[in-house]
This record gives sequence, structure tokens and C-alpha cells, in this order.
Amino acid sequence: MLSRTADNLFWMCRYMERAENTARMLDVNLHMSLLPQDPATRAASWRAVLGISELQNRFDAAYPSGTTQEILHFMVHDPNNPSSIYACLHAARENARAVRGSLTTEVWETYNGIWLEMQRHLRGGLLEHNAGEFFEWVKLRSHLARGVTIGTMLEDDALYFLRLGMHLERADNTARLLDVKFHERTTQSQLQFHSHSPSPERARNDDADPAVGEFYRWSAILGAVSGFEIYRKVYRDVITPARVAELLILRGDMPRSLLASVRSVSKDLGKISNERSSETERLAGMLRAELEYGRIEDILEAGLHTYLERFLKRINDLGNRIAQDFLVPLST
Repeated sequence: MLSRTADNLFWMCRYMERAENTARMLDVNLHMSLLPQDPATRAASWRAVLGISELQNRFDAAYPSGTTQEILHFMVHDPNNPSSIYACLHAARENARAVRGSLTTEVWETYNGIWLEMQRHLRGGLLEHNAGEFFEWVKLRSHLARGVTIGTMLEDDALYFLRLGMHLERADNTARLLDVKFHERTTQSQLQFHSHSPSPERARNDDADPAVGEFYRWSAILGAVSGFEIYRKVYRDVITPARVAELLILRGDMPRSLLASVRSVSKDLGKISNERSSETERLAGMLRAELEYGRIEDILEAGLHTYLERFLKRINDLGNRIAQDFLVPLST
């Protein structure tokens, strides 16, 4: 397959996955912001959305006030933010248009229709009137695009590059979500521990059962990856941070886990291998093996943040190597 075609297919699916992930994060934050909490905690949660995508500096430069509504606009509407839903769906559609000959008619019409429908929703003010409905629409359209792609595309190199983009993006996002949310939890706990003069609002919130707050916090993280029902089915017990981490890192039967994503990347790399890709395949296989035989106790003992930082470096290195081996060379 020509590297330009492979590049378009890879990024077409990766951008669609990124739009869905952004919608998931924003939707969870929207629901969490309705719970009783002090203004500082609420503001920190919204800032965490920027942290997951490493967009704090770009946002601060464009929106000095930093309000919640500005964060929503930045992550949904702003065409200058490459991770905004608008920018992602536009990029996905443009990549699909560039390779229409490699797609089925159903796949092209789905991507094109999603882009046109999103513009109507944004012009009609759906985000402002019912943000939850808009985010649900994004998630469902991503599911539709994925289903149409799998259901109508021939299983050949084109489909393998599409899946590579999707699973690399998914692995990256799940790791970032875990890292930022666990760090956010630790920071908030430290602030509460060292705060000797809590505000009246915080004092009222602290009167509530701490377990309730923990339950909603971890339920929100699971909800961001459609993992709440899966967690209940697998563990049949209370939600704990260690088990959330185990589910999202080491469970191969959890669709959005790191292990499930890396398995798929490794498998598809084997199907498109060429004379230059042996080292990329080896590194992907090593990462898959570490996840398959890893234990959450060892990960937590060594430090979850350290582990996830290392994972993100390795998954980004895989992405760069895939670009060098198969795709259009990155500009320098």
C-alpha cells in the first residue's frame, strides 16, 4: 500500500477515536461538576481535562479568563485546538475524502455525514442547550463509524492501518486519563489533609461520607471508558483505586484497557510487516508481554505515575516508528 494512503487511513480512524475520547472526558466532567464540591476542586477537575491532552499552555494563551465555558468551547468548537471535537471530526473527514477509493461507500458516507451533522448541531446551539446530549451524539457516531468500517471493509492492509490508528489513540488516552485522574485524586487528598481552615462549603461537603465521594470519583473514571458495568461483572465488589487501575491496564478482556489496545496494535503490525518494521514489531511485542504478565501490585509499588509515564513514552515511540516504517515521513 502507498505510504500516503496508509497515512490517511491511519489518521482518519485515529482522529475519530480522539473525538470520542474528548467527548467522553467532557461528559464525565460535566456530570461530576453537578456533585457537591468546593469551587477550587471543581475548577481543578476542569483543568485536568486540559492536562490529559497537554493543552494547558495553548488554552491559557487563548483564553486568559479560564472559565468552564471557555474550556468547553476550546475542547469542542475551537478549530485552532487540534484535539477539539470540531478539529478532530474535520480532520477525520478530510483524511477519508483523500482515500475515498480505498473505502467502501458506506464508510465514506458515514464520515462525511458525521461532519455535516456536527456542524448543524454546533450552529443550532446543541452544546449550549444540552451538552450531555451533544457528547452522547459524538460517542454514538464514533461507534457507528467503527461498526460500519468493521462491517463493510475487506480485511486487508487498509483495515489494519485503520485499526492501528484507533488502538494507538485508545491506549494513549486511557493511560493519560488514569495518570491525570490518579494524580488529581492524590493532590486533592493532600490539599484536604493540609487545609486547617476549610471553607464553609468544604466543611459541609466533608460532613458527607467520604466513601460516597470516592465511589462517584472512580465511577466517573470507569464511565469515561464505558467500564462501570464491566467492573461490576468482573469484581462484584466495591470500587477501589487498585482494581480500577488493574481493569484499565492489565485486563485483556476490557476493550479500552492498555493490554487490549497493545495486543491489537501488535497483531496488526504483524499483518502489515515489511523489511523495515522488525524492530517496531519487537518493541510492540515486548510491551504486550509486559502487560500480559504484569501484576497490579508491582505496578502500584513502583509508582503508578512512573509506570504510566513510561508507557506513554513507549506508545508514542511506537507511533513514531510506525510513521517511519509505513507512513508519510514526519516533517522536521
